[in-house]
Amino acid sequence: MQIAVLGVGLIGGSIGLAARARAEAEVCGYDPDPRVGARALELGAVERVAKDVAEAVRGADAVFVAAPVGALPATVAAALEAAPRDCVVTDVGSTKRILAEAAGDERFIGGHPLAGAETAGVEHAREDLFDGATWYLTPALDSTAGVLYERLHRLLTSFGAQPTAIDADTHDRLMACVSHLPHVTANLLVSQAAGLLGGEASKRLPAVGPSFRDATRVAGANSAIWTDIYMSNRDALLAALDTLAERLADVRAALADGDAAAVTAWNDRARRDRDTLLGAGLVGGVGGEPVLELRASVPNRPGVIAEIALALGSNGVNIVDMALAPSEDNRQGVVALWIAGEEHAGRAQRLIGDLGFPVARA
Repeated sequence: MQIAVLGVGLIGGSIGLAARARAEAEVCGYDPDPRVGARALELGAVERVAKDVAEAVRGADAVFVAAPVGALPATVAAALEAAPRDCVVTDVGSTKRILAEAAGDERFIGGHPLAGAETAGVEHAREDLFDGATWYLTPALDSTAGVLYERLHRLLTSFGAQPTAIDADTHDRLMACVSHLPHVTANLLVSQAAGLLGGEASKRLPAVGPSFRDATRVAGANSAIWTDIYMSNRDALLAALDTLAERLADVRAALADGDAAAVTAWNDRARRDRDTLLGAGLVGGVGGEPVLELRASVPNRPGVIAEIALALGSNGVNIVDMALAPSEDNRQGVVALWIAGEEHAGRAQRLIGDLGFPVARA
């Protein structure tokens, strides 16, 4: 398998290392900064470095676009223009709706690995960076080629990731709430604390507990990356900020009224919500659960695999692996899905049946 990685920093470099070591792939890299490409070659993240996007994607089976968010639309477009017709093209950006135009091409499947590190650069790339990490995929119902989705899913699984389908709008609203909004509040918290010192740079806060340090760990994240993220997802982030402002107003009103019962209820609800959210993130496949096989009969039409993957992903069902077997006349086929855990397999069987596809345990 030949893989192209466009942008070989921390994420792109880690993709290259994982692809070479775990998928036995040949990896060609491209980076607009020749020094970064040369360093990736030196560290073994890629086997060769291309001079431009077109050279990098020539003959590729899969292309990973790991460019900064602001450069994603142009880089993805260039990759699709030059990539072979049977090549899957994906990205790793934390905003997906900015790639709506690319989603009309059956070869493009948006992606976003929930993995990273405090440090940036290919020097910090790791083969195991994606072990156990959720890797969101945003296939398009009306265009995504099923065989390419299967190829990408299998490839990401070989990296150690857990691919999960989600629609682009939901992804961006989710990231605005659980990723982008925490960065905004962290920035505000440190600025408010600094304001207590009257702007005197020589002063420092007295010793603080772990809550402040934990809550502000991401404050001041790399502006070269995060300004693009804030701006590219600003609609969803604005909605999240409006909701937060409303909830802050409710808490303020309870405090101003001296309503201890309301404050207690608010605090208790937050604890329950956190337990629920963290529990929901532990999908099947953890702790040695048995992996069960389902077989669904599906028509051969664009988007059918995306429809199944999105239905399962939105309901917390993780697909451990999948395989497609078309019929001789290529009008229909069978998709085999491996699901971890009896509960998740049962849920998947019901969801696929609700879509109108015959499905049974193998």
